[in-house]
Amino acid sequence: MSKHQAKPTTFAEKVSAQLQEAKSQIEAIEASAKGKLGHAEIEAINDLKTKSQEIDKKSQDLKTTGEAKAAQLKAEIETDLAKFKAAAEQLTTKPKSHSATK
Repeated sequence: MSKHQAKPTTFAEKVSAQLQEAKSQIEAIEASAKGKLGHAEIEAINDLKTKSQEIDKKSQDLKTTGEAKAAQLKAEIETDLAKFKAAAEQLTTKPKSHSATK
């Protein structure tokens, strides 16, 4: 293994830390907006929770997979994590809906 390739456990630990940070963001959104969230926001949060579980599973699989599959899993995890972070960021910066006042 070259020094430019990260060990799978190191990569998995990095992903786990990033995922935990994103999960904390979701929990903060839920806590601060308890009872104020619309149906769409609740669905978005639930989708993010599901996606985080999928990423976490891939990260765990990476620890036990062979080298050939590791590169593919790393690429999938990085792509999934980027999408997850973008969706979480969009949710945190989304303007509050005024539909509750109607």
